Amino acid sequence: MRHQVHDLIAPVPGTARQIHSFHFGPEQAAGKIYIQSSLHADELPGMLVVWHLKRRLAELAAAGRLRSEIVLVPIANPVGLEQVLMDTPLGRYELESGQNFNRHFVDLSAQVGDQVEALLDDDPRRNVERVRTALSGALAEQTADTQLQSQRLVLQRLACDADMVLDLHCDFEAVAHLYTTPAAWPQVEPLARYIGSEANLLATDSGGQSFDECFTLVWWQLQQRFGERFPLPMGSFAVTVELRGQGDVNHGLASLDCQAIIDYLIHFGAIAGQAPPLPDLAYPATPLAGVEPVATPVGGLLVYSALPGEYLHAGQLIAEIIDPITDRVTPVHCRHAGLLYARSLRRMATAGMVIGHVAGSEAYRSGYLLSP
Repeated sequence: MRHQVHDLIAPVPGTARQIHSFHFGPEQAAGKIYIQSSLHADELPGMLVVWHLKRRLAELAAAGRLRSEIVLVPIANPVGLEQVLMDTPLGRYELESGQNFNRHFVDLSAQVGDQVEALLDDDPRRNVERVRTALSGALAEQTADTQLQSQRLVLQRLACDADMVLDLHCDFEAVAHLYTTPAAWPQVEPLARYIGSEANLLATDSGGQSFDECFTLVWWQLQQRFGERFPLPMGSFAVTVELRGQGDVNHGLASLDCQAIIDYLIHFGAIAGQAPPLPDLAYPATPLAGVEPVATPVGGLLVYSALPGEYLHAGQLIAEIIDPITDRVTPVHCRHAGLLYARSLRRMATAGMVIGHVAGSEAYRSGYLLSP
């Protein structure tokens, strides 16, 4: 194992933060896997999974079974991890800027396209390497003015040449689910099976330039630009894996998730060995544009009647909002059929608050598809 430390810009004198990366396997391996956790710093199940992965990968490396370089970043957001206000962690948004830690990663598609246009030829493998070299070089030239920008750049530089990027998150109260692109789904489906993902949400561009899409969009946009002239495979695919809810931090689940990722990496060929048979797929892949964010029209005490993992029919009751002063009870129903895969942790709702997400089979939304 090789341990690297990456310094961030210090926001004020006397403060300093770093991102730590742990590199397993051959340094000059033919492939590279990148796995990070807790980019939203209050989402901790993945951090425990990566801790388990560190131990397992050390054993596999000692046994000579690692075929690819595998990079782990257990704390992808040291800035947000320290944001605790009156015993409440605030790890989704940076307090200084108000920005979501998982948005606004640098889009270098046009710059990289301009650099490689005169270099591409009929060799798809060489074309992939040329794009990776140009992307790494473009990221190396980027400068950061703030601590948040420097954190984003460190993460992008670490992952930009990876064949596979796994970004481990969780929701509030949820079943395991994941986000990826339609093009990547054939490669990602085995992961969904091993990890027991109950909702698999597909979008090429969901808006916001999130961490996973800052890689896949580069390749997709270059394919749109050059696809009729040069063969250019997708040089990377990325997955956001939601490891259930914020309270699901325990060794039992983390050990199972760690083994599922190991099994998937064996299946993918990054680790030598015989992968277990693929389990059944819990729920088919559906478009992210088919997800219904169910909101309440009024505020009050939130009492759920549906659980994460439950399939809902169109018009089914999800929750009641109770006003304990007027005794008014407001039912909240979903409009579309689908799987309730996540719901809020809060039990006092505010008017207009999203209380749950239902994965439907038919796309009906467009534009920005992510939560704020």
